[in-house]
Amino acid sequence: MNSLFSYVVVFCGAGLGGMLRHAVNGLGMRLGTTFPWSTLFVNVTGCLIMGVLAGWFTFRGEGSRQALRLFLTTGVLGGYTTFSAFSLDTALLWQRGQYGLATLYVGASVLAALAGIFVGLSLMRRLL
Repeated sequence: MNSLFSYVVVFCGAGLGGMLRHAVNGLGMRLGTTFPWSTLFVNVTGCLIMGVLAGWFTFRGEGSRQALRLFLTTGVLGGYTTFSAFSLDTALLWQRGQYGLATLYVGASVLAALAGIFVGLSLMRRLL
């Protein structure tokens, strides 16, 4: 597949995924802001859909479906939630029997992401 075409396919999918995410956030605001319901919903539904798509592409998808796979997984789901990619990576490590690496990946991802948020917030608090 042409490299430029693959970038355009992912770009279009990510735009749609981002729009879906925005729509879910808007609906979630109606439930209130005391708990991040929208984010929880996006992460869970994104992971469910990623599992379905990964299974379909693994067991039924032919190699010619590369553009569709990129559009739906990297594009749409990437724009909707990156938690689905994180969860798929973890599941693949686990299924390969790489339990230590899966555990390390989860721990490192969560701790590093939280550290990144706190460092970024602290940096902006000092700068602004």
